[in-house]
Amino acid sequence: MDQPRADRRLAAILAADVAGYSRLMEADEEGTLAQLKAHRRALIDPKIKEHRGQIVKLTGDGVLVEFASVVDAVRCAVEVQRGMAERNAGVPQAKRIEYRIGINLGDVIHDQKDIFGDGVNIAARLEGLAEPGGVFVSQTVFNHVRGKVQIGFEDLGEHNLKNMPEPVRVYMASSAADGEVAPGRNWQSSKVSIAVLPFVNMSGDPEQEYFSDGITEDVITDLSKASALSVIARNTAFTFKGKAVDMAKIARQLNVGYVVEGSVRKVGGRVRITAQLIDGARGDHVWADRYDRDLTDIFAIQDEITHAIVEQLKVKLLPEEKKVIGQAPTENVEAYTYYLRGRQFLHRHSKSYYLLAKRMFAKAVELDPLYARAYAGIADCDSFLFLHYQVDIAVEVILATSAKALDLEAHLAEAHASRGLALSLGERYEEPMAEFEEAIRLDPNSFEAHYFCARACFAQGKLERAAEEFERAAEIRPDDYQSLILLVAIYRSLGRDGDTAPAARAGIERAQRELTLHPENPRPAYLGAIALAELGEMDRAREWASRALAIDPDDVLVRYNVSCFHARVGTEQAIDLLEQLLPHANHETKAWVKHDSDFDAIRSHPRWQKVLALIE
Repeated sequence: MDQPRADRRLAAILAADVAGYSRLMEADEEGTLAQLKAHRRALIDPKIKEHRGQIVKLTGDGVLVEFASVVDAVRCAVEVQRGMAERNAGVPQAKRIEYRIGINLGDVIHDQKDIFGDGVNIAARLEGLAEPGGVFVSQTVFNHVRGKVQIGFEDLGEHNLKNMPEPVRVYMASSAADGEVAPGRNWQSSKVSIAVLPFVNMSGDPEQEYFSDGITEDVITDLSKASALSVIARNTAFTFKGKAVDMAKIARQLNVGYVVEGSVRKVGGRVRITAQLIDGARGDHVWADRYDRDLTDIFAIQDEITHAIVEQLKVKLLPEEKKVIGQAPTENVEAYTYYLRGRQFLHRHSKSYYLLAKRMFAKAVELDPLYARAYAGIADCDSFLFLHYQVDIAVEVILATSAKALDLEAHLAEAHASRGLALSLGERYEEPMAEFEEAIRLDPNSFEAHYFCARACFAQGKLERAAEEFERAAEIRPDDYQSLILLVAIYRSLGRDGDTAPAARAGIERAQRELTLHPENPRPAYLGAIALAELGEMDRAREWASRALAIDPDDVLVRYNVSCFHARVGTEQAIDLLEQLLPHANHETKAWVKHDSDFDAIRSHPRWQKVLALIE
């Protein structure tokens, strides 16, 4: 029989949600709900009605609205955001309700009271991309409203939206003149925009990547201190690492006016650094230089590169910016190199690497007893060794080490994240969460802050917030496979089945790269096995799980995660591994067993009650 024809029509779709909703609810559930209702009653619902919109769907913090006119949709969005800015005046930043809005014009399918199709999906993706308080629209919307609304737009370039086969050109509603388009200024029209690509490691030794990456990050950090510059974040810039690139194309893709590239060669006590500043529109070199110096001059070289770029761009530094740009984290270059190496080892998350990272950080402290970041690194290593491997380290010692980092540098995001991780060892989460929040406030691009916060949220059963933080961690470090694979089980527990496979695929791709670079590390193998099982690639999953056990059969994380894999495929070996593991497990591991949806398939097993007894 013929299928009934779907009810289709062209519509403007507005998708909106509250930025940081989980954080707001966690801090004040009743107050947040009261604010949301007040904003809807006084501003949002009346504006939708005024502009002839139809509310299709409401979620806890979001709304999906259909308009017959795309002009009405854009006017409604801009007026809502202006109204929210007025209503937020005088409200502390941490308590503000700020909406993100995305608008698309496209074909939609009506099914009873809901709507579906790419027209809706693109609007939702644009909303997720938008800044708090911002209105992001697709090129289709822009083409239809240009010249018809008293609103300007900034061209943000093409973006690859999740599950969309083709890039979508995105525009942000701005305060520019009616119909005017502001190109190449990335988010803030008054700023010069620039991207610093990862400096190429020219040493011939892949193990020297930590050093060239560290140089890149420090140049990005220094340039970001100039208020007149808009600098592309590290996580975006590092997606181009190791790729042959066309500078003009990258400038268009990132929507920046300028691009910095360079190389680093470190041999013994000497270092050679090249750096070039390229005009994004023309592809021409604006400035280039080469520095061939003793390694002890590394901080001076970074300072010279930063000031040369600032001078070429004719950017005026404020007096306070002149003071902070070029401030070295330590006066001892050897301590700096040990710290960078320790951080690289820490991110590999296995017992042998924790111990190795701790030795690197300890050597940095020995060389410079006032190096705050190195103390934070030691505390992180000790926290994970205590959590996962019951290494005989007193919690008081870990807390003292993290406190030392804060005493030395009170506004260091790494130190606050480290303090939060150390405090979470006691199974009480109010103080740790406050430290994570402060770390994120100080540095929204801190991987450690988001990653540690996500772990703490999961241990408390706050899965939505855990998902948000793991997602952000995965964005910040394009080589981080761990957050993506840990997200798979969280998505499944939240009923977000459509997100599990994309996260698993991306996690496997990153894990494969890590396994190739470091075949001695079991972590990418056992996490990759779980992701492969999610995709139904069971033969490959068994191979990766067996490989992890072969590398380190006594590692508690190996046994836990391999038990997750066996639970997914329904084998009794999962129960065997858990019974061996849980009598010696810490509270965090028990929390993962309790909440991890990987174990759903064996929760009805007769022996599961024994597992529960071990958890309790």
